[in-house]
Amino acid sequence: MSTQESPKLKERTVALVTMGCARNDVDSEELAGRLAADGWVLVSDPAEADVAVVNTCGFIESAKKDSVDALLEAHALKGHGRTQAVVAVGCMAERYGKELADALPEADAILGFDDYADISSRLNTIISGGHIQAHTPKDRRTLLPITPTDREAPKAPQRTRLDKAPIAPLKIATGCDRRCAFCAIPIFRGAFVSRRPTEILDDAHWLAGQGVSELFLVSENTTSYGKDLGDMKVLEKLLPEIAAIDGVERIRLSYLQPAEMRPSLLQAMVSTEKVVPYFDLSFQHASGTVLRRMRRFGDGEKFLHLIEQIRALSPQAGIRSNFIVGFPGETEAEYQELLDFINEARLDAIGVFGYSDEDKTEALTLEGKLDLDVIHERTEGLSTLVDELLLQRAEERIGERVRVLIEDEELQEGRADHQGPDVDGSTFIQSRNKYRVGEYVDAVVIDVAGADLVAQPL
Repeated sequence: MSTQESPKLKERTVALVTMGCARNDVDSEELAGRLAADGWVLVSDPAEADVAVVNTCGFIESAKKDSVDALLEAHALKGHGRTQAVVAVGCMAERYGKELADALPEADAILGFDDYADISSRLNTIISGGHIQAHTPKDRRTLLPITPTDREAPKAPQRTRLDKAPIAPLKIATGCDRRCAFCAIPIFRGAFVSRRPTEILDDAHWLAGQGVSELFLVSENTTSYGKDLGDMKVLEKLLPEIAAIDGVERIRLSYLQPAEMRPSLLQAMVSTEKVVPYFDLSFQHASGTVLRRMRRFGDGEKFLHLIEQIRALSPQAGIRSNFIVGFPGETEAEYQELLDFINEARLDAIGVFGYSDEDKTEALTLEGKLDLDVIHERTEGLSTLVDELLLQRAEERIGERVRVLIEDEELQEGRADHQGPDVDGSTFIQSRNKYRVGEYVDAVVIDVAGADLVAQPL
């Protein structure tokens, strides 16, 4: 690259706005890596960017609305500053393609996953006044064999970190082979594909070298990792190797399917040094009959048994889950089963979602749809109960010793081992000392603030 070319390249600025889950965070950093390698300058403020790229979420209606709002906010910058173009990528862009382009003319382009490899040239075309035709969505499960034999994930590009947080998601797989009646993710994310252990370890070493001390292992279904590699216990072997990396202090697993929680994985999670006792279990409901209609397995009794096993091995373990209320056909008795289960489970974090129809899902065609008023009433009732129970669960932790990773220096706020990022509670350190972001503080819980904890350093 000549000296004369450099100023021209630096004029191309791009901001990545990420919506949705930690998997999207990884995708954004991989896109950033591709763009930085081609000379784009990454900026955090869309108003300072030639192109604002919004990595959208297409999971549920509220998430899609947030993504559309982010695109409209970026569009409002055009004509008032540097911003020349607004581009949608991510799950919603992949899921709807041309339909989204027609409905949202404010976006200058709708790019699908297949555009990622040439993201730089796509953005150059757009800011040069060119047009890129939005794709017609397809069922991405058809791109790979339905059975896991001989699948191989494409090598991920080098990431560029978009923040300096001491925690970072580490993607171990993509896609999903499950057929939950309410979920469209497999259609636009594709079939389940595990990344090779060597590639995961390389990524973990790189993140540790960037100052990351907590690695958050993410995928659509972490308990399926390795099934397409011919070894369902490869994750159990991989965890100690990640733990041995210098600089790594905590390893956290996410998106665990209760029906796939094998004893060997449970044992590995509670016995491997640096793997925190944190269980993000996707229960979704507690009534066996509702779960069958959801195309899922288990029931409240089986789930309680799993929780008992976890707490027998790790009494201070944090357990979180999400639940869908008002699924088609849900009776008052089945709803009561859910309430009874949550009362007994003593979970540390709970997400409550009212059912809504999702395009191209089996649930869309099911009979027995509940009135919106009933769904709202049950959602509100469960949410009220959850608030009470999470406060009680937090109070049970008073007197416990915790190790807190500081993430906000001004508020002295961080997370203990049992608290996941973004969606769970926090721990506030009460001390005359001021701890820096990235420091670990050994403390004892002395009070609660709602579902959050207040702790004093030991």
